[in-house]
Amino acid sequence: MSDLMLGRLLLRETFALSEGVGRDGRTMSLQGKEVTPLISRDELVERHEGVLGLVGSLVSARWEEKAERDGYYTITDASADYTDRFAQRLGWVTWKLALARHGGDGDVDLESRLTGAVRANDFSLSGERWHAPAVGAYAVHTGSTLPSTMTRATTDGAITVYRGLPAGVSPRWGCAVGDYMRGRARIMSVGSERVGTGYRVDASDWELSNGLVRVRPLLADGSLEVASFTGGVWRIKRWWVDVGGTPVARWESATILRNDPEQAILRLVEHRSPVGRTVLDLTLRRGSRCVEGYLQRGDAGTLSVYLAAAETLTNSTSYLVRSSDDADGNRVTAGSARSYTAHANGGLSKASVTALDFYLGTVAGGSSAVSGDAATDLRNQYIGALPETTGAVRR
Repeated sequence: MSDLMLGRLLLRETFALSEGVGRDGRTMSLQGKEVTPLISRDELVERHEGVLGLVGSLVSARWEEKAERDGYYTITDASADYTDRFAQRLGWVTWKLALARHGGDGDVDLESRLTGAVRANDFSLSGERWHAPAVGAYAVHTGSTLPSTMTRATTDGAITVYRGLPAGVSPRWGCAVGDYMRGRARIMSVGSERVGTGYRVDASDWELSNGLVRVRPLLADGSLEVASFTGGVWRIKRWWVDVGGTPVARWESATILRNDPEQAILRLVEHRSPVGRTVLDLTLRRGSRCVEGYLQRGDAGTLSVYLAAAETLTNSTSYLVRSSDDADGNRVTAGSARSYTAHANGGLSKASVTALDFYLGTVAGGSSAVSGDAATDLRNQYIGALPETTGAVRR
C-alpha cells in the first residue's frame, strides 16, 4: 500500500492499476481500501465522502511510489462501499475511481476559462479583468496583449496576480503538479479540509480561506470574523450581518455550493423571528484580497453589514475605506455593486430590498499600498471578477 494524493484528498491505493487508451485518450482505473482503527472513524467518513466528491473534478495526482504517473487527471467516475462494525470497533471503505489522463506537468497547460460579463453595477464601472493562477505557476500566456502583474504574500507563498487581461482570452499557464494546490480557495470544518460539495459542515466551526483572506463564524460580538494576511500574520476584523435591525448572532446551517481551487462558495442560513430566513452566500477566489457576500431576506426591508467595533470609513460612493491607517498599518475597506447608505459603524446598509451584494477586505499597507492593493483597485477587481473554471490542454 502507498499514498495517493488527488487534489485535496489523501488516499491509500493498491499496487495494481489498470490503464487503457480510447477514442477520448488515456484512461486509468484505481481502487483502494481505507480502514479504521488505522485511521480514525472521522477520517474514514471523510475519505468516503471525499472519493464521491471528486467526480467531475480536474485534479493534480501525486503517487508515493508511482511518480511516473504524476500529472493532471479528470475524475470521470467514483464509487465507495462503506462498512462499519461498531461492536468490533472496525470499519472500512473500499473505493474505486476512473480517471481520464491529460498528461504530466511537462506537457499540459492549465487553462483558466473566464466567461460572462463584469458585475452589473449602479456606478457605470467597467471593473478590472484579472486572474490569479496557483502559487508557483509559470509561463502564463494571454496572447499578444500582455497583462501587468503584482504579487501578494499568502500563507502558501507569493501568488502572482495578472491584471488588465485582454477581453475574450482564457489564460494558459504551466504548473508543477506539486504546486497546483498552493494558494487554493479552501473550506475547513472541524479541523479538516472538505473535498467536493457533499460533506456536512458544522455551522459553528468552519473556515473559508485562500491564504490571503480567512473567514470564520463568530459566536459572540459579531456574525463573521474576516481576517487578512498582512505582515506575515492574520489581522482580524469582526463584522455584524444585520437584517431589519436584528444582528445575526449565530448561523444555523452551512452548505458548500462550490469547492474548487480557483473558487469556493459557502452558504449560511439563519432563521428570522417569527418566521422567515436569512441567507448569506460567501465567495472567495484564488488570489483575492476580498471576500464577496450576497445577503438575502424573503421580504423587502433593510439589510446591513458593518464593523462590530466602529471605525471611521470614508464613503467614496461605490466603496468605503478607513480614513487613516490602523495599528497594523492597514485600512479596512468594503463596497457594493449597487447604491447603498454608509453605516455609522463603518459598513453598508440598504433599505427596502430583498438582497445586498458586498465585499469586505483590507488595503494592505494602508497609505503605502502597492498598485493593485489600493481601495479603488480592490473595488475594480470585485466588479471585474469573472466566473472561472479550469481545464487541462495538451501543449
